[in-house]
Amino acid sequence: MKPYYFGLLFFVLLFASCNKDNDSVYEPAPELQERLMAGGETTVFLASSNAYSTPAANLSGSKLDFHLDGDFQFETVFVTAPAPVNNGVGPIFNNSSCIGCHPKDGRSAFPTNINALSGFFLRASMPGIGDNNAPIPVPGFGEQIQNQAIFGFEPEAKFQVSFSPMVETLADGTQVTLQKPTYSLVDTYIPFPAEAQLSPRLASPVFGLGLLEAIPEYYILSNEDVNDADGDGISGKANYVYDNVTGQVRLGRFGWKANTATVMEQCAGAYVHDMGVTNPVFPFETGYGQSNGDDGLNDDAEISQALLDEITFYCQTLGVPAPRNLDDDSVKRGSALFDQLQCAKCHIPKMISGDFSVAAVANQTFYPYTDMLLHDMGDGLADNRADFLANGKEWRTKALWGIGLTQVVNGHTNFLHDGRAKNITEAILWHGGEAENAKNKFKNLSTSERGDLLKFINSL
Repeated sequence: MKPYYFGLLFFVLLFASCNKDNDSVYEPAPELQERLMAGGETTVFLASSNAYSTPAANLSGSKLDFHLDGDFQFETVFVTAPAPVNNGVGPIFNNSSCIGCHPKDGRSAFPTNINALSGFFLRASMPGIGDNNAPIPVPGFGEQIQNQAIFGFEPEAKFQVSFSPMVETLADGTQVTLQKPTYSLVDTYIPFPAEAQLSPRLASPVFGLGLLEAIPEYYILSNEDVNDADGDGISGKANYVYDNVTGQVRLGRFGWKANTATVMEQCAGAYVHDMGVTNPVFPFETGYGQSNGDDGLNDDAEISQALLDEITFYCQTLGVPAPRNLDDDSVKRGSALFDQLQCAKCHIPKMISGDFSVAAVANQTFYPYTDMLLHDMGDGLADNRADFLANGKEWRTKALWGIGLTQVVNGHTNFLHDGRAKNITEAILWHGGEAENAKNKFKNLSTSERGDLLKFINSL
């Protein structure tokens, strides 16, 4: 188990938002020193390798015990059935544990060996739109390519990647070489349809998810501007997705394209798609009906609803790490530049949560730096694959809280949906579409200004 540090240690940062119109519920940008609680009362003041892994500061008693039960499940490694405990992995899968994809509850690195166990995988679908606007599964492969298999079974395929260099030149003459990846499949167990679409994914940090789930829908939608009515070049669009837990179409909140409505479905989907572990939400193996991945057992769910409740609560109640160096003059200048470059128009600092079933995250003011909406990010980041209402160029605004601790916690700085950016500078330079103007303003910063902006982002 991970070491935990308890106590009410409340320091985290608030940051600026730019209202999209006069009717927006978002408030004017607060001063930097006002941003004391990134996760509201869940905030933890810890800047060590356990910064993402600490329970919310406002958990105690039976709720803390329940969280720690979920922590145990998060670290569980599943094995091939039959086994006395933790059996059920596969027959085809990508990884065998939650923590295998989310090391220390954080961000997975882009793997040195793309076919080793890691937090990397490929989504897949056919062109067109399925029921409830969902992606259409690829016949014989489903919606996620499994590159691992237990003994006696064959993986669906192996992954392959190649890179093309792209050079960006900054105003001070600095040249940054970006590497554009191209993904493909080899050694497929049956032919892979030529028209099928692939989209890479890298596992993200899991802290703060409960707060994001508890944001009232109206608060998110108030910043939606699909037709860019205010003419600022930034639209923002909500995704509406089919929720397998409730059987209803709901606002999408999680995943790189906001294609999942709840933390429970996110967890249940990870069990079945990433690990091949069936559960009450997804009772069939990912290889069900396939010649390579159907074990023919048609057995009951391999984890119970009680276990799924534990892991869901765990992901909902991890503490949000506080920012650092708020008094630093460079950080203060960087926060002003963050606003001036219009970064805060999508990475909106302030959010609120409403009434929610998990008391620890209900009715909080917190600062994740996301609007929870989809934005066109241009051709450079396009995967050309639709996901419910998200088109092939649209991605959900990634929350920035805790980003400056990635190196400390996970030992790398691989960012964006597939880890192609090897640091924050590269991540910014990959921005296009609605963020093209902000990227160009970043490129035109002086050396010292760029340093200030990066120092601010790394303080989050």
